[in-house]
Formats: sequence, structure tokens, C-alpha cells
Amino acid sequence: MIHPEQLEAPGNSILYAPHETPERLEQFRKIANAAKANGSLVLMQIMHPGRQTPGFINPFPVSSGDVRLDDRMGMSFNKPTPLTKDGIRDIVAQFVYAAEVAKRTGYDGIQLNGAHGYLLSQFLSPTTNNRTDDYGGSIANRARIFREIADGIREKVTDPGFIIAVKINSVEFQEDGLQPHESAELCQELEAIKTDFVELSGGTYDRLVFHHDTSVYRKTSTRREAFFAEFAEEITPLLRKTVPYITGGFRTAAGMAEAIRSGSCVGVGIGRPACSDLYLASDIISGITPGSTNIKLPLDDFGILSAAAGSQMEALARGAPVFDLSDPKTVQWFNESLQVYRKESTDNMKKGIIQPGWPVFNY
Repeated sequence: MIHPEQLEAPGNSILYAPHETPERLEQFRKIANAAKANGSLVLMQIMHPGRQTPGFINPFPVSSGDVRLDDRMGMSFNKPTPLTKDGIRDIVAQFVYAAEVAKRTGYDGIQLNGAHGYLLSQFLSPTTNNRTDDYGGSIANRARIFREIADGIREKVTDPGFIIAVKINSVEFQEDGLQPHESAELCQELEAIKTDFVELSGGTYDRLVFHHDTSVYRKTSTRREAFFAEFAEEITPLLRKTVPYITGGFRTAAGMAEAIRSGSCVGVGIGRPACSDLYLASDIISGITPGSTNIKLPLDDFGILSAAAGSQMEALARGAPVFDLSDPKTVQWFNESLQVYRKESTDNMKKGIIQPGWPVFNY
């Protein structure tokens, strides 16, 4: 996150120039060093939640426009204040600062999170961007903030090998939301500003997409493992230099290979499955496993899935065993523990006590 008062959730990592200290930078450097220990590249994802800042964190969110997000997932959201042009310039500077720190602390690049309804996505989407100035209207105008951030980063970080990537929605699954043909035009705009790769995802807080909901896919579409492959196929052929990735739904090596062979993408992203299988990527590449663990949680419950993945990451960070969600007994234990944790969190919040991060459960 790029501002301490505009957070997506308690416990978010923050890079904010007035709060810079050697100790804070050292923590980010430790993360980069650990991620690169076995030869991987590591990028820092940078984001601002915009109107998706929960009201208990900040009752005065900002956004591209003044469209309030309806309450959902147990959270309330207040009506946002549209950013002025000076406010946008401040936001751009904060993104640039975070990227410059990423370079200083050993990251190989950054990714701007313009997906899933967060602030940059709010500029892109016609459902949230009702501006009439240079940042509203056409795709070129709605993408202007990306251009300004990228230009600012390249001015501060002169290393030509420093990666600048963008994550966007290929589709929002809303009648008035960002459509695939607009995302295709957007990707051409991103290629024009020399974006190294674009990661295609989908959905927002208004319409979450985390399983194959047939109501949001075309009737002619064949069922595939990747959630967004069919929409990516409208975008990928238009790109010449920017590399397209898809994230969402991948569980097997066969499904990943199919997406690449079909021309939907040249690479894939893996999120929650890697929390259960810590070596999933290398094991797939090495032929050790054909895919991820088949967890026994409901795939249509985003809250439980997120809490489970977050708790597994928290356990790993604390040196505790990562619990096995393919075991029904473990899943029962986790669900019971999560219910207790949620009640404690609700009771504590009423007392003004906010619990950051994810719960740690000892199995």
C-alpha cells in the first residue's frame, strides 16, 4: 500500500515516503532476498484500495469518482471523494516512490495492481469513473494515470532491466463494467508505454469471480480450467511486445499447458494453490506433480478460501507447519477455529481493537 490511511485491510504492508526508516526498508529487503534465494525474480505489487477501503479503517476514502461500493463480505464502505488533479498527482508520486524503494531494496521490478476494483481499476472502469476531465471518458483518458506512473518510475529508476508490469481485469462481469474489447484497447495503451507484461484477471468486489459460474460465461464457451482464457483470447493477439499472463482457476499442469497452447497467454499466475503447495511451480516444471492439492473447502466461498490461504501464509512466516486442507478432519478443525476467530474479531472491533493480519491456528 502507498498510504497509511488508505488500506485494503489491517496489517497491509506500507511504503510511504514520510515514514521511511532504515529498519522498514530492511524488512522489505529481507523479503526480496528470501524470494530470490533460489534464482527466482521477484516483483513488488503496488496498490491503493480507493473506494474499497473499509469504513472502519477510513470513513473518507478516495476514488476516481463518487460511486459508493455497497456493503459486502461483512464490511461497510463509505462514499468516496473524487480525487482532484492535485490528488492524482500525489497518488502518482506515491506509486513512483514505492517503485523506487522496490529497486533500492532488491526487487527486480514492480506490478501496478489495476484489477479487482482497486483504485487504478476504478479509473479504468466505467462503473466507477464518472469523470469529465482528462482522466475520464475514453480508454486513453482512463488509462492516463498508468502512463503518468510508468513515466515517473522510468525517470526515477533508470535501470532498463527493471520490470514494470500491470495487472488488469480482462472483464468485470457487470453490464456497464469493463468489457473485453475495452481491455484489449487498454492493453494496446499499456504496450505503448512499454509495459513488460500484463496479467489478466477478472471480477471486482461488486462481482467476485473465483469459480466457474456459468452465468457469466458465454453459452458457446467450452469449459476450461482458466477462468478468463476466453476473454484473454480477444486481447493476446493484439500484443506484440508486452507479454500476456492469465491468473485465476489454474490447478493442473495440463490446464496451464492448454491455456498457453491455445494462444490465450504465454504464462500463468498461481495464487491460493501455492499456499497449500509451497513448491508447486518447481514441482510442476520438474514433473514431480501434475497439479495442486485438491483442497476440501467450498470453492464458492471467497471468505473461507482467503482466510485459509492467509492463515497458511501466516503459519509459514512464523515457522509453523502449513496445515493440509485436503484432509477432511483438518478442514473441520479449520472451519471451527475460523468461526471462533471471527467471533473474537467482531467482539474486539466493538471495543475498538483491530486485529491485523491473518489468524494463526495451531493444529
